[in-house]
Amino acid sequence: MHVEDLLRLESLDLTLLWGSPPLLAREISGVTATDLEDPGRFLQRGEIVLSGLVWWSAADEEAKTDRFVAALRDAGAAALLAGEETHGTVPEVLVDACRRHGIALLSVPVHTSFRAITDTVYLRQWGDLSRRPADHYALPENVRGELSRLLADGADPDTLLTRAVAHLGAPPCYVLSATGRTIARTPAAPPLPARQAARRLKAAAPFAAAPASTTLRVDPDASSYGQWYLHLPGPVDAPPRMLHEIAEVFAQYRQGVLRRRAAARVPAAELLDLAAAPRPGSALLPAALRACGLPDHGPYTVIAVSMGAEEGSAEAGAEALDELLRHLPGHRFATARLATGGAAAVIATDSGAPGAEAPVPGAPGAGAPAAGAPGAGAPAAGAPGAVVAALKGLWPTLDACDDATLPYGGISTPAAGPQELNGALEQARYALTAAVRAGSADGTAQLTAVEDLTTLDALLAGIPADVRTAFGVHALGPLADGTNPSHRMLLETLDTFLAHNGSWARTAEALHLHVNTVHYRIGRVELLTGRDLARLDHKLDLKAALLCR
Repeated sequence: MHVEDLLRLESLDLTLLWGSPPLLAREISGVTATDLEDPGRFLQRGEIVLSGLVWWSAADEEAKTDRFVAALRDAGAAALLAGEETHGTVPEVLVDACRRHGIALLSVPVHTSFRAITDTVYLRQWGDLSRRPADHYALPENVRGELSRLLADGADPDTLLTRAVAHLGAPPCYVLSATGRTIARTPAAPPLPARQAARRLKAAAPFAAAPASTTLRVDPDASSYGQWYLHLPGPVDAPPRMLHEIAEVFAQYRQGVLRRRAAARVPAAELLDLAAAPRPGSALLPAALRACGLPDHGPYTVIAVSMGAEEGSAEAGAEALDELLRHLPGHRFATARLATGGAAAVIATDSGAPGAEAPVPGAPGAGAPAAGAPGAGAPAAGAPGAVVAALKGLWPTLDACDDATLPYGGISTPAAGPQELNGALEQARYALTAAVRAGSADGTAQLTAVEDLTTLDALLAGIPADVRTAFGVHALGPLADGTNPSHRMLLETLDTFLAHNGSWARTAEALHLHVNTVHYRIGRVELLTGRDLARLDHKLDLKAALLCR
């Protein structure tokens, strides 16, 4: 990894204050964080230096800054990364000193932690397990060689993790997904429920080592939903670089898993395209289901998700949905992006014995978690209703993965067979629209099942916004013009009248009006809308129109 690579990472948000192209092309061998005035004796050639500039004050003479930078130059430091938090900015005197001594200088904003930079460097700079000289590693050579062979032979993650920490005394250790699903654990590590694991990960932010535990990100480039973590619940006597190198082993393992999942999403996308067709090719659906590792008989449940309209949200939705469904042992599923946006999955809700796997290892159809990864309230196979309940229980954990994004989801009723997948997909989309509308109104993540749509308001929430608007305009007629104060008054009276079941007296009391005034206003509403509020169907029409505004 080179200094200029750090500037390309948007997640770090670093700014170049000074540095010539040759300096930016220098290779990084490691990281040292220090606030000593003279850190030279602690540095190794090629390291970047992280400093919060606690050692500097505005009253200092220029010579103090010059001595600090000169020590970095003499030690062969690759660059200085100066934090802005202590002084609000990087002092100009430090920029001048770095220019004189030929040290590249980058500023670190307040919202970027030094731990994030350290994680990034150690995970990026290690690369291939066997490509660098031995003196660049903290892991013993024999351990690196064994791990390389295990990766090449396709070893399971439990074995890989156990061998990676064996030379540390085989401490309890886990590899966890973003939602707390156990991907791997050592024999000394007891089973860890997903909800408890998710709480540990949340408490470990920003993923720094603490005296009682250590949690490291496996892949700095992974999304919030696809991230894996190396978690050691107890103290471990090991250099941080060694733990970063173990995390990198699983970064490489994870890349293999992602390649297999990407390959399996091709038939999954074809299945969803067939299910979404206006006239589903029922003759083709059984073969498409088998290609995804799903049975060609039902029941199936369809779930659709949306992560917003931002670029890349469809891929994030597929990744989030895939992670969510891996908490359901015994249920095969196929996940893919939808051509219309978002992502969806077909779940075989009668997949046989718990722990059943789809034919493609690590692919979207492989619904069972790794050993020691009990789902959070996961249902037994063959219980569609329990699947819905489990997904709703897991949804807050998924929501907690990314504070900047609200996930929305919709779940269909069970489809008895392949020929009903089209209807199930439409149901899931309708429920998703209802979830988006409800969540947007109160700023919360929502997962809505079709069976939850038990009121007129909930039912109408699933209708596309443009259809709702058109219905409201046509049903209310001139009253739909919200810029007219008289019309707004009439709408308020209508809303109150319908809310009080057409009671003139209670409407008058609620609005603090005379009953005759209420009669007059409702008469105006009937005249302008062409409706007769003595009729139940006309009352329902206007109530629906008000809800659609």
